[in-house]
Amino acid sequence: MPLDSKFYVERQVDQDFQTAIQRRDSIVLIKGPRQVGKTSLLAQGLQQARDAGVIVLLTDFQKLIDAQLQSLETFFIALGEMLADQVNSDVYPEDFKRWRPNRAPNMNFYLYFKSEILGKTNKPVLWGIDEADRLFLCDFSSEVFALFRTWHNERALNPASPCSRLTLSIAYATETYLFIKDQNQSPFNVGTKLFLEDFTRQQLANLNQRYGSPLKNDNKIKQFHQLVGGQPYLVRCGLNDLVNHKLSLNAFISTATRDNGTYGEHLRRIVMLLNRDKPLLHAMQKVLQGQSCPDYDSFYRLRSAGILRGDSKDNVNLRCKIYEYYLKKHLL
Repeated sequence: MPLDSKFYVERQVDQDFQTAIQRRDSIVLIKGPRQVGKTSLLAQGLQQARDAGVIVLLTDFQKLIDAQLQSLETFFIALGEMLADQVNSDVYPEDFKRWRPNRAPNMNFYLYFKSEILGKTNKPVLWGIDEADRLFLCDFSSEVFALFRTWHNERALNPASPCSRLTLSIAYATETYLFIKDQNQSPFNVGTKLFLEDFTRQQLANLNQRYGSPLKNDNKIKQFHQLVGGQPYLVRCGLNDLVNHKLSLNAFISTATRDNGTYGEHLRRIVMLLNRDKPLLHAMQKVLQGQSCPDYDSFYRLRSAGILRGDSKDNVNLRCKIYEYYLKKHLL
């Protein structure tokens, strides 16, 4: 969402993020299911940090191609090149004299980052990492995150280190302990943890006003909120259609889940992904039948995907009525 969009809804987590940045916390974790607004929150926070004179870096792991994820070495070289471009450095990893082929890639990147990124400024540095989940499926992910954890530790052990000026902000959706076995090497159990929730009914009412109040009264707002569960992506798509096509709420509801309706493509994608993963499909069918999720692995994966909500595999619900209607029709 554009930084100056009048449709950006500030939540308490926005202020919490700003406070953590101003405190210069070592690690700020932004967690939430898919399409809850993590990227927009990160963008807003980074811009406010720029305005305050902080050096801001941004890395979106989704932009990395498969060739850059072949090994720890290729990953750190690609990462270093991306960061060098952002600070207009002429020194890329292949030009860095201390980058040695017989040295561990973690140490090569650490020395490069400390010298060519942190070492070129005395200002605070905020490095935002978006879509960190992309890295979890790589064999070397634990080593990358272990390096980030050592930077956190170094701030306490060596206050004079350049790392004392670094704040890492990592946005992700996945339950990290499923991928990082040694929690003593994980950055996800230290630092400041921020959780993004779906829009409340009050926040939806506020956004409805910004759209020109296509939902005419509190009952309509309540009905719409129950339908989409406050899921930010569904809320915005729905309000856009209500306004652009001048629909009544009843007309919108009657067509929303059709293949050519507002949510058709979004819902088909969910069904397609579930059909590709038989254990996950089986777990989803159990929940749709009113049973518990069969195991915690499936529960966490479905919750991270933004399909389910709940605090345990035995206390779980569909994230919204739209998902319940559509998935029951197509998966049972």
